Amino acid sequence: MTDQSPILMWFRRDMRLADHAALTAACATGRPVIPVFIHDEVVASHGAAPLFRLGLSVESLAKDLAAKGSRLILRRGNALDVLQALIAETGAGAVYWSRLYDPTAKARDTAVKSTLKAAGIDAQSVAGHVLFEPWTVETKTGGFYRVFTPMWKSVRGSQLPAALPVPAAFTAPATWPASDLLAEWQMATALQRGAPILQAHCTVGEDAASHRLHRFLADKVQHYQTNRDLPAVDGTSRLSENLTYGEISPLTCWHAGWAALHGGKGDAEVFLKELVWREFAYHLAHHTPHITSGNWKPEWDAFPWNTAETPEVTAWKQGRTGIPFVDAAMREMYVTGTMHNRGRMIVASYLTKHLMTHWQVGLDWFADCLIDWDPCSNAMGWQWSAGSGPDATPYFRVFNPVTQLDKFDKNHAYKARWIAEGYANPSETALSYFDAIPRRWHLSPSDRYPHPIVTPEEGRNRALDAYRNREKA
Repeated sequence: MTDQSPILMWFRRDMRLADHAALTAACATGRPVIPVFIHDEVVASHGAAPLFRLGLSVESLAKDLAAKGSRLILRRGNALDVLQALIAETGAGAVYWSRLYDPTAKARDTAVKSTLKAAGIDAQSVAGHVLFEPWTVETKTGGFYRVFTPMWKSVRGSQLPAALPVPAAFTAPATWPASDLLAEWQMATALQRGAPILQAHCTVGEDAASHRLHRFLADKVQHYQTNRDLPAVDGTSRLSENLTYGEISPLTCWHAGWAALHGGKGDAEVFLKELVWREFAYHLAHHTPHITSGNWKPEWDAFPWNTAETPEVTAWKQGRTGIPFVDAAMREMYVTGTMHNRGRMIVASYLTKHLMTHWQVGLDWFADCLIDWDPCSNAMGWQWSAGSGPDATPYFRVFNPVTQLDKFDKNHAYKARWIAEGYANPSETALSYFDAIPRRWHLSPSDRYPHPIVTPEEGRNRALDAYRNREKA
């Protein structure tokens, strides 16, 4: 007798219908499929901005499923408890989900799968969040990659399967289980007055992500190698926001990028490398999970980083360091929820080297402020900048934020876009920073722009002295 019990399709960071291997497999059985999103302990640990943005993605997915005659069931609580309750309510005989690779999600998923299987439930985790499963990419000697460039060279010519279409049919259960109301979760509460400002800069949902990809490849990718370093130019794909929540799959981006490259747009290869850089973060998180919480290179455990909330750290968080590139980038993050990649390198270098502050301080702050926050990419990026992570370049690479601004923002358009102090007629984006930040900061566009809390020369010398002393010790 054919099993016709429902399948619970557990959505997490895969908020799409196309190229969704777990969803496709569930629908292909012909059995009723009950899509579920759980506001569990992992979701509850999200910072203010990513929690808010996740809520928008959940809302968009619910609308897309409804258009297909399906529903998204919302429940809150411990993931295993919720799934067991839904199994009891619906008679579901299976739970499908897409694999994740950060240590927290892996620990949760391992416990869920073990318990469900022991109870006779078909628990299936399926690939879909990455191009290459981390254990399938190996060096010639059989180990994992510790340096990015060799990994890129090893996967560049890979022949990957075509992206999957949206399932043709979504079989509904005879009776739908009860669902929470998304509004009751109040996922924007932690952002307070910054929520509407941030939302104006969000590009949410599967259709919007697809449009963003195709517009980038049609209009911007041919100048990507140069323009991606210019913070005042709209020259990047901005897909990190959508990839974070799985509103578009990396495989869809991969095939579209290769099509652009074969169509004569040579800079598309740089875009493809950025997709693999994202893969590298998951590769390292899988093989060396401590990268998300401790120094990837253990010899850095004794480095004398500051961990306290000093006035300098507070100034860095507020975008008031007196270093325009650093401050502009931080303010961009508060208004848009994202930050230009060149800015991310500059603010991270300034915090960890000029201010001698532990990278975990910055990692935690970004985890609260970025709508494209990802636990693996965030950790790798901060450790790469700090010198404690997977980077072949020694610690003495210290970005000069003044010369970097002159090099990549020659007309200081980026500075003017995000800094209001000192301008007779500040830009609207610069003024919006003061509407987005907490009132308790007591900042105003009429304030005097601060002098540098640490000059580039002073900061560089202090960092290098500490590094040399560490080596001697």
